[in-house]
Amino acid sequence: MAAKIRLSRKGKRNAPFYHVVVADEGKPRDGSFIEVLGTYDPTHKEHRFTAKKERIEYWLSKGATPSETVSKLIRTL
Repeated sequence: MAAKIRLSRKGKRNAPFYHVVVADEGKPRDGSFIEVLGTYDPTHKEHRFTAKKERIEYWLSKGATPSETVSKLIRTL
């Protein structure tokens, strides 16, 4: 199983809200996931990003690969 750290879209139309999740690479974007690691709200002025830093580090040490967007968000922690 290849794990990937990526965004899962939630929220209403024209008001996106994302959960940062660890999911199997073959699963769809909004499909099942292993664990929720944080949230990202791009509609807020400051683009709020909250995450469990120790859990992200754990999954990265286990070989999970972050998506391009998530890797940019992780650098802000």
